[in-house]
Parts: sequence; C-alpha cells; structure tokens
Amino acid sequence: MQKKSIDFWVGVFVLLGAASLLFLALKAGNMSSLSFEQTYDVITKFDNIGGLKPNAAVKSAGVVVGRVSSITFDDKSFQATVILKMEKRYSFPKDSSAKILTAGLLGEQYIGLEAGGDTKNLAAGDKITMTQSAVVLENLISQFLFSKAAEGKEDQK
Repeated sequence: MQKKSIDFWVGVFVLLGAASLLFLALKAGNMSSLSFEQTYDVITKFDNIGGLKPNAAVKSAGVVVGRVSSITFDDKSFQATVILKMEKRYSFPKDSSAKILTAGLLGEQYIGLEAGGDTKNLAAGDKITMTQSAVVLENLISQFLFSKAAEGKEDQK
C-alpha cells in the first residue's frame, strides 16, 4: 500500500513539472494568449520593423487589442507590410497611428496604436498610413558618434 501512495505522488509531481514546462514554452513563444475572439485585418507599412515578429502584441493604452498576423516585404515601396489582426470588440478611428515600441529589458517589440479623432472607424482591409518605425539602437549610436566627430572637426578650425 505504501508503494502505491509513493507512485501516485511521483506521478502527480511529474505531471505538474510537465505542465509548468508547457506553460514556460508557450510564454517564451508568445503563444500563451491565444484568443478565439472575432478579428478583422488592418494593414500597416513600416520603413524598419526592427525585431518585430509575427504574433507580437498590438496594444493601445497598455491593453492588448490584437496581434501581428504576418510580416512581408513589399519590393515596390521597399517597406515592410505588417498585417494586424484586431479584435472586433475594439474599434479605432481611421486616422489612428501605429508605432513599433519596445517592452521590457529583453527588448520584446510590439505595435502601439494611438487613436485619432476621425468619426469613421477602421474596417477589415483598411490601412493605417501614419506609422513610426522601430528605433534601432545601432542607428542611434552611429548618429551620436557622427555628431561628436563633426563637433570635433569644428573645434579644430
């Protein structure tokens, strides 16, 4: 009888360990927030998406209102086309703007939406034209170094 009790508790412990590993894997893969809400697609274009990935969050005021559905490259405009799957319960004005933001220390990127003032709302297939690309750290550093080098040249004159 003692052996069956130990076997039972070992089994429970193994199941809890497997469930926690599954939870961590879903969290790391950004898959833990699967939603079965009805959605509509909105199209955005960015000059630089940085490290944005499919299934990244779309947030407004800190609330997740959708997910990035797909990212493709448009070889005519040389921009990244990002399709957002927005939850139907959230509606945004047609003149809303989108920008790529960074959250946390690990640099997870997401799209932030800011509502505009238009009376008409976005519908399936609409485009958000006002976008702001991701801030790339390497570009900021190079701009800083070039500006310091330019200052040094002016000081020598």
